[in-house]
Amino acid sequence: MRLKIQSMKQLKAEMLSVARGRRKAPADAGRVSFESVEAVMRLLTPENRQLLAIIEEKKPASVAELARLLRRAEPNVSRTLGKLVAAGFVRLRPGAGRTKVPEVAIRRLAIDIDVCHESVIGVRVDFPAENAL
Repeated sequence: MRLKIQSMKQLKAEMLSVARGRRKAPADAGRVSFESVEAVMRLLTPENRQLLAIIEEKKPASVAELARLLRRAEPNVSRTLGKLVAAGFVRLRPGAGRTKVPEVAIRRLAIDIDVCHESVIGVRVDFPAENAL
């Protein structure tokens, strides 16, 4: 999986162009996208990075267990996980009964920025070893 940095204006123009038949859908159309690098960084707060580290290190068997490890309320952790799942940083797989087991989907993220032209040149994502293809 790769992250895509694309403004809402660019996304709208791309979607309209595809809908009107002017171009084919781009190969990366299904990728998780962010409006800016800043949007990615707002998601990766120190608190959220701690949550990711706890998932990676402690391997909690449920969201409830993760909440206990973090000493946070379960609804709060569930809400945060929802954002991280939507962004592709976490996966929730079925666990025992109705539980969901959180797993880190992206371990490292590197962003290459052209600082003179304010554009993203590339985004590199490293997956945990068991997720490698």
